[in-house]
Amino acid sequence: MPLQNRVLPTGEIVANPARGLFTGNRGIIHQPDGTLGTSRWSHKHWLVCTLDHPRGVYHGPMPERGWSALFFLDEAVALTAGHRPCHYCRRDAYHAFRDTWAAGVADGANRMAMDTALHRARVTRTRQQIRHEADLDTLPDGVFVLLSDAAYMVQGNHLLPFAPEGYGAPIPRPSGTAIVLTPRPMVEVLRAGFAPILHSTSHL
Repeated sequence: MPLQNRVLPTGEIVANPARGLFTGNRGIIHQPDGTLGTSRWSHKHWLVCTLDHPRGVYHGPMPERGWSALFFLDEAVALTAGHRPCHYCRRDAYHAFRDTWAAGVADGANRMAMDTALHRARVTRTRQQIRHEADLDTLPDGVFVLLSDAAYMVQGNHLLPFAPEGYGAPIPRPSGTAIVLTPRPMVEVLRAGFAPILHSTSHL
């Protein structure tokens, strides 16, 4: 049986055999048998990491150093879940993220300031995803919205329906207001030009 470690754009963590392109870290949130308890983070530094350690060792679902590995279809999903690139295993992506954060969100970006701001914007104390509304016409590529209880990623003039295995057939991007799943700071990072790595099924 797959472990409960797959993160969805809606913020849920589910059991699904598809692993996706990235893993990530919120600290130790699993129990000794590998299942999740009630906690969904043990610190506010939520990272998105490579599947392989920089030294060529697979992180695995239960890394030796004890953190609970989570998995994302792609980087757009990870950003929507509130994770930013890891400074250790994805240094170039981290620097690009930091620079676009400084341009789109706040000057003087550093890891502590970014993680503190992200934690306020992504989840409530009761573990509920923080969502907001925005005009669909104004949203940059890579943002996730909720339409009819389904998650879609903005991509040009289209919306791509999300599934754990990949994106479905695109639909035309409608006009009007939508519920945005991506935290506000992440929206501004994407607007400032950060280009997340996307799953192959996102290609139109």
